[in-house]
Amino acid sequence: MTLLKVGIIGCGGIANGKHLPALAQVKEVELVAFCDLISERAEEAKIHYGPLTAKTFTNYQKMLEEMELDVVHVCTPNSTHAELSIAAMEADCHVMCEKPMAKKSAEARSMIEAAEKTGKKLTIGYQNRFRKDSTYLHEICDEGELGEIYFAKAHAIRRRAVPTWGVFLDEEAQGGGPLIDIGTHALDLTLWLMDNYKPKYVVGKAYHKLAETENAANAWGAWDPEKFTVEDSAFGFIMMENGATIFLEASWALNSLDVKEAKTTLHGTKGGADMNDGLTINGEDHSTLFEKKIELEPGGVDFYDGAGDKPEVLEVQSWIDAIIKDKEPVVKPEQALVVTEILEAIYKASETNQPVFFSERKGG
Repeated sequence: MTLLKVGIIGCGGIANGKHLPALAQVKEVELVAFCDLISERAEEAKIHYGPLTAKTFTNYQKMLEEMELDVVHVCTPNSTHAELSIAAMEADCHVMCEKPMAKKSAEARSMIEAAEKTGKKLTIGYQNRFRKDSTYLHEICDEGELGEIYFAKAHAIRRRAVPTWGVFLDEEAQGGGPLIDIGTHALDLTLWLMDNYKPKYVVGKAYHKLAETENAANAWGAWDPEKFTVEDSAFGFIMMENGATIFLEASWALNSLDVKEAKTTLHGTKGGADMNDGLTINGEDHSTLFEKKIELEPGGVDFYDGAGDKPEVLEVQSWIDAIIKDKEPVVKPEQALVVTEILEAIYKASETNQPVFFSERKGG
């Protein structure tokens, strides 16, 4: 079996927490190149995930020039996603870029143009589509069990879980806070389940309220208010071309006990669904209301937990299969572009205190 040679650009938290351990479980690939601005990170990643012949780099251009790679995973700050992805595709590599697709929609569109020009495959890291509840609900939606989904809520709410490491609090590097970081997962999941990628306009507001708190309670220790240059919470209302509406909520710090992340609530003409406490379907049958709790784990056998593969492993396996079998990836770049466009529009609506129309934002 010929192994696909994979290179990683960015060997920090998301690479070590998701991409590298997932790739290590895919038998069709070999991790042969590790690149990071901090050489020790690249060396550490090689020790844990690469063969002895693997090479490390601090310059991604040098890696792309010297190595004959088939696939590149981009695991860097948002502001560099477009530059690195385009360079990798132009170097004849298929690319998985970590979410969000890009800091700005214009950059995301340039990534799609590069994919079309080079003929290379491009996908974005939205692993929540591969969760058991997500795939089951997607099948239900595809089969029309919920009818026309005309209202949805995309949830990404943390009470106090502000990431204080890396560049998460840096607006210049990331383009925003919880909206672009975790709100992007909730929105991608919701649009995918609705199969609706035609927004008409948005209104929204990003807040910088709790970010000013000194010595704040936080999952990863108190943040520095002076370095907290992004929003701590943001909320958007999205009107779609067909009249459907989506409410998007995202926070790293919010005085709320209603905490849920990368989840969605769907309301259709035939039924509804939520991920609040597992997956629940609700509706009406023979003039009687019902709630159906979906049991997604096999259970019932003492010696078998039924854990199955993790979403990130299923995501990478699906991605590699798409390359080998020359088919479309599950997460299409055109879909990820719409997510970025909507997030960008919410930020603009917050700045201007005005609705942002999709056609206007495209040209602006």
